[in-house]
Amino acid sequence: MTNEPITLKRIAEVTGGKLTGDGNTVVTDVSHDSRRAGPGSLFVAVRGGLFDAHKFVPQVITQGAVGVISELEPPGESQSGNASFAWIQVENVRRAMALAAAEVHHHPSRELKLVGITGTNGKTTTAYLIASIPEAAGEPVAMTGTVEYRLGPERFKADRTTPEATDMQRMLRQAVEIGCKTAVMEASSQAMDFHRCDALEYAVAVFSNLTRDHLDYHKTMENYWVAKQRLFDGRLGTRPRTSVINLDDPYGVELAERLRREGLHVVSYAVVADADVTARDPEFSLNGMRFNLRTPGDEREFHSPLVGPPHIYNTLAAVASGRALGYGLDVITRALEKCTGAPGRFERVPHDGDFAVVVDYAHSDDALLNVLRTARQVTKGKIITVFGCGGDRDGSKRAPMGEAAGSLSDVVILTSDNPRTEDPEKILADAEVGIQKTGKPYRKIADRREAIHQAISEARSNDLVLIAGKGHEDYQIIGREVFHFDDKEVAREALNEGPHS
Repeated sequence: MTNEPITLKRIAEVTGGKLTGDGNTVVTDVSHDSRRAGPGSLFVAVRGGLFDAHKFVPQVITQGAVGVISELEPPGESQSGNASFAWIQVENVRRAMALAAAEVHHHPSRELKLVGITGTNGKTTTAYLIASIPEAAGEPVAMTGTVEYRLGPERFKADRTTPEATDMQRMLRQAVEIGCKTAVMEASSQAMDFHRCDALEYAVAVFSNLTRDHLDYHKTMENYWVAKQRLFDGRLGTRPRTSVINLDDPYGVELAERLRREGLHVVSYAVVADADVTARDPEFSLNGMRFNLRTPGDEREFHSPLVGPPHIYNTLAAVASGRALGYGLDVITRALEKCTGAPGRFERVPHDGDFAVVVDYAHSDDALLNVLRTARQVTKGKIITVFGCGGDRDGSKRAPMGEAAGSLSDVVILTSDNPRTEDPEKILADAEVGIQKTGKPYRKIADRREAIHQAISEARSNDLVLIAGKGHEDYQIIGREVFHFDDKEVAREALNEGPHS
């Protein structure tokens, strides 16, 4: 890394912006958050759907920020109150934010082996699995994702699945400074659309699968697919050195074929199709899974504490990524055979009863089907499913989620997830249409705590209670208020109060 100071002139050059002000001023940080924009900072004024950050410009001037990146023309001295304050006008402020942050932090991804994971399902667990590999080799690792951010031994609650470019570049520079060689991140489709992953250079990019989700934002599956491909096709700035792709997914097949035609390095994985990394003869129980792991030049029996078929795919993606990162299979399997995955992903709530209570983050029809297939494989008794759908989100997936729940459950209790500003009863009615198609018995209990207590009170020997939708989340959004709510805590309450305690 070079320690050469980065000036406003340099930022204007890399962003293609028009600079007004002293180009020789040194920039030490880039921030989209006005609270962080102090001396040496360049403030990025983003106009969003809910607010316009330009209203914070007077505040960041008084805090000592050296300038602003904006799509607007610079205000006059009478408006800014500071004739020496710099302004860089750009065509796309989000793209410029990523380029400026990468430049100011001296492109830390070039000094790391950065892994980006995209796809509808499995990103979070796959990130945990991949991060466990360098840790098993005795190395600190950085990770960002839905549940938490990690810098070596430090843990931080995640604000969003993929941090803003300013935060991501700053964090990756910190990762380099504490000795990390590898960083792992979930790359969501919306984040890539918002340019949060631009100017990052990936050693490995993983594609898990593509099923219906986020259509409230993307509108069509085609738009969603186009957004996911940003990780692989160069629109972020560079292309990954290795692409790890699931060939049991039709979108994965299309992607792998195209990348190979373009002469790019692809490592494939699959359970059904022929691939570089495969699993054969799987066995599942509530205690985990085992299968025959096959990689080029090696075959071995593999055991994991993770439960269910979806985790085979997450594990194979991690094996393929570990090999692409240069780790030996012994280190990889040692890591993965101990890793318990991500919180809230088919996570059992321990208790002394003779039935299982499982919490899972599944919040789309495909994810719910996957977790129910897993539950069905490891359950001798009934499956009682508690689930809801989010308010102010993609309404088109509510009926399919209801149908998924009814198709593989014995009893469904339909409840609230995060209703936000929508009427909870309207959300329940939308999902109810899908359950009714299956003819399965169901009840509507809008109060989530009451629904969980009811489900657990009905469980008998060998049954499984699945509480789906929120997973690791410890809050519920009702109206515009956020309340503490943790499915695992509420389940433990019910287990302690009920006749099974």
